[in-house]
Formats: sequence, C-alpha cells, structure tokens
Amino acid sequence: MRPEDNTVNEPARTRTALMHAEYHLFQITDPEGLVADDLDLSHNGLVAATDGAIEVSTGIHTGNVRVTVELHAPRPEAAADWEEVAEISWRSPSGEALVAPLMDNPVDLPSLASQGPGPYRLRVHARRRDAAVDQAAVDEVVESYLLQSWPAEHQDALLVRATDTYGAEVRARDADDTVVIDHEDSLDTQTGRERDTLRRAERGH
Repeated sequence: MRPEDNTVNEPARTRTALMHAEYHLFQITDPEGLVADDLDLSHNGLVAATDGAIEVSTGIHTGNVRVTVELHAPRPEAAADWEEVAEISWRSPSGEALVAPLMDNPVDLPSLASQGPGPYRLRVHARRRDAAVDQAAVDEVVESYLLQSWPAEHQDALLVRATDTYGAEVRARDADDTVVIDHEDSLDTQTGRERDTLRRAERGH
C-alpha cells in the first residue's frame, strides 16, 4: 500500500480565514498553472480543477464565506457533520497553491501544495450552501468550507457525500454550458491572453 493511501487522523496544520466569494465561487491558484474560467462543476457540484487552477462552488452569489485549510501528509479521514464532500486530484506546477477570490489577492491561508511541486489530492467539505442561495451582501457569514490537502498520485474524482439542494442543482447542469480555458486558449488566442494577463496582474505576477 502506498503511503498516501493510508487513512489516519494525524495532527494537521490548520488555519481559518474569511474568503470573499464572487459569482458563486472562490478559487485556488498556482502562479505557474493554467488560467481557468468557469470550470465544469457539474460532475460533483462542489469542486473542479485543471492543472494549477481549482474552483469551489458556493451557494451565495457574492459575499464572505468561512474557509479552513488542513494540510496532511498521509490521507486523512473525511470530517463528519458536513453536508457536501468531494475529492479531486490536481497538480501544483510551482509548489504554491493559494486560496483567493476571483480577482483579488490570496487570503491568509497556507499553500495547499504543502510538499512543493507535484500531484495532490484535495477533499472539499461544504456546509450551509442552501442558506442564502444566489444572494449577495449577506449580513452574516453563513457558509463554511473545509479544504483537506495531501500528496497523492492521480485518482478518479469522488463524490463522498451529497445532501444539499444547491449541489444537486449544479450537478444537473448541462456540461456544455461551461467553459474550460485550456493551455491553447489561455496562450494562443487574444481573449485568452487578455484574461491570462489580467488574472496574473491581479495576483501580483
């Protein structure tokens, strides 16, 4: 059995911060990764990734959500009492993968690429996405997210738990309505180059 396949509850490096969600999502970005826009979230209703770019789907349209990052070495157990839980594989080209709003600087959370460049597994937990669906400027923080990351080779995406209504609605969407900005689009078209330049400028690169 590979080390990353072990499931343990070891002490994890953990930090929590408020994150500003926009257009129903926040992101995890790598400065050397691809630039993604409107990734296809319909597969699990919660999280999608391309190399160096991850998007997490929120029920709220615009406003703050609470995000906790846990960095693990071997694979942890999924946390209890969360309404939606999904796992994906991803790769960090640079070894720096930071949680950030769509068009702003990263928040004060540790890099999810805890062991430097390479392949990782990300488990996203969500709670109370049904509380303020489509709303903006909510007075209080109602949604919470837990991001568990650990080094691991590629595995198929996994929907661990699915109980909220918003996730079911996202999973029911037609994948043809979504767009993935791939390497060719981001570098070899004018729109892609402009989007890439804008995103990297906003991230300070």
